[in-house]
Amino acid sequence: MYYIYFLESLKNKKIYVGYTNKNPHDRLNEHNLGCNDWSSKNKPFILIYYEKYYCKTDAICREKFYKSGFGKKIKKIIIDTLKSRVV
Repeated sequence: MYYIYFLESLKNKKIYVGYTNKNPHDRLNEHNLGCNDWSSKNKPFILIYYEKYYCKTDAICREKFYKSGFGKKIKKIIIDTLKSRVV
């Protein structure tokens, strides 16, 4: 399985979009441990959304889409919709 995921920084509300072949919850833990410079500076994170793919190429394409101009608008709609459902 392959995943794309959105993490939200609790420090500054920035959204991270990533791709992985690991369970998104395990990947969240790695980010919270500071697995790279960006994660170290922006942790802690919460996992707010993920999608599952069987094909690595599809997951990578979807990650690139969410980082594109139109994809960023779709990402914002997804995040806003999820946050409006939290009571």
